[in-house]
Amino acid sequence: MRPPAETDWQRLDRMVAGRVRRPGEPGFRGASTPFNKRFAATTPAGVVSVANVEDVRRAIEWARDSGVAAVARSGGHSYAGHSVNTGLVIDLSAMNTVSANGSTGLVTTAGGARMADVYAAIQPHEMAFALGNSATVGIGGLVLGGGCGATSRVFGLTADALVATTVVTADGRLLHCDANENADLFWACRGGGGGNFGINVSFTFQARPVADCSTYVLVWDRADAPKVFSALQEVVRRGPDEFAARIGVAKVGGSEAVVSAVGQHLGPASELREILDPVLAVAQPVHTRIADRTFWQAKDDLLHETAEDAFAVRTNIVTEPLPDEAVATMLSFVDSLPGSGSPDGGGAALFSWGGAINRVGRTDTAFAHRDAMFLLSMDTSWAETDEPAVVAANLRWLSELGDALSPYVSDGAFQNFMDPDLADWRTAYYGVNYPRLRKIKDRVDPDGFFTFAQSI
Repeated sequence: MRPPAETDWQRLDRMVAGRVRRPGEPGFRGASTPFNKRFAATTPAGVVSVANVEDVRRAIEWARDSGVAAVARSGGHSYAGHSVNTGLVIDLSAMNTVSANGSTGLVTTAGGARMADVYAAIQPHEMAFALGNSATVGIGGLVLGGGCGATSRVFGLTADALVATTVVTADGRLLHCDANENADLFWACRGGGGGNFGINVSFTFQARPVADCSTYVLVWDRADAPKVFSALQEVVRRGPDEFAARIGVAKVGGSEAVVSAVGQHLGPASELREILDPVLAVAQPVHTRIADRTFWQAKDDLLHETAEDAFAVRTNIVTEPLPDEAVATMLSFVDSLPGSGSPDGGGAALFSWGGAINRVGRTDTAFAHRDAMFLLSMDTSWAETDEPAVVAANLRWLSELGDALSPYVSDGAFQNFMDPDLADWRTAYYGVNYPRLRKIKDRVDPDGFFTFAQSI
């Protein structure tokens, strides 16, 4: 099929209430540039910023008729750059309304809503469900990959709070999905990954009441890293579900690596200090901040700030505390990080999972990693001005770090942090649930209209 002519793009513009942008037009880059600048060179032929559900249907219809590949974009945070292609980007960012009912706890978002939109709607009602720690992450990408947050050991995954969603399929049908209607597709939308089955134009979640809590930031010297990692993993294992931790080691440029623990406790700071006592007893932090916070202050405390450069991430599921030799290997690798021009540097971190995440069966939703105690996330970053040799050295470092830790972790990987370099991604992301996901895909998208690297 021939590439669409200018008249074809003009026809799309007439079909929708939203706006079509071509390369070079004002707003084009903002509506299509991926969060991960590793994929910033990927330029779509056009972007349609849709205004409503009918626009989504018409954009899909146009793309099918024109033989143009299409992808949906809300926050643009796909780590693997899957929210942009060289065809048509369907930009959902204007579909960002969120309504919250304080009486029922139900929260309904449009498909393009981002974290900031959701938080703004739920805060007046003092209720929440597991959400991300970046204001610009799209709710669609988060929940479809499972989604986790600092409250997940109590509230479960973002997908565990989903009670209904509406999907525009490749043939233009608008399907309401919940436990009783289109139940198989609803199951797939709870951890089966974004962009696989259609374009989700709304989500409804069951939120729960929240109260004041506490947060902490602890930083140690590199010399204390082995005993800190050992003690903190036990703190997580023995701690209540209300306690959450991100245990990290990071290095920037030629500086020495730094060890940190950041997290939240759904209780007062007095309880939090008791929970943290075992690690505070083995090594004195060089920086300590433990404080009572409102739930919303805590949300701000945990916001993830980044230079938004190019980066690569590898993940694994960890079901038991890493042994000392694994921690030593990880620390040695971080010490030898090649470095780059990015102030984000690189490193590794353990995110506390378990709790409510583990109390759901691995086939009850499409999210299979229900035995995880930690998510291990390893990352490196570089600036757009870095030489290709710098990029290659950092990617090689990440690959070798992942290989070196593979004896200590499961084969699972987190589908919210997609890794384009992961070979056996079907098993790693979806495990036992992949065959069922494949059958659902064959039924709702038999022509494979929604196809991208690592799509089901």
